[in-house]
Amino acid sequence: MATVKKQSALESARTALENARKENRSTASKAAMNTDDEQRPFTKINFYMMAGCVAMIVIGFLLMSGGGSDNPTAFNPDIFSTRRIVVGPAIAFLGFLLMAFAIIYTPKSKKEEKHDAEA
Repeated sequence: MATVKKQSALESARTALENARKENRSTASKAAMNTDDEQRPFTKINFYMMAGCVAMIVIGFLLMSGGGSDNPTAFNPDIFSTRRIVVGPAIAFLGFLLMAFAIIYTPKSKKEEKHDAEA
């Protein structure tokens, strides 16, 4: 009779331990998910803005390219067109400037969360 009580006590202790482990895992994973979003420096908006800036930079460089001559001794005045000298570099430069803004930008909701966490 005493061995049966010991076995049942051991089984109940094992099940209690397994339940506690499961709760700790679920709580830890939830906490990890919450802190993971808080730890990330960029949001989805930042990535969309950076992708748009990369597209602007690529378009600027594409506008600056092309217009070579088949004959290397002949002069092609098309290399000094407004598109290559003004428009392309302006778009590429604007893309680089906006990229800096996209990296620095913090949405209002994230600013409020940081402010609340500090207080």
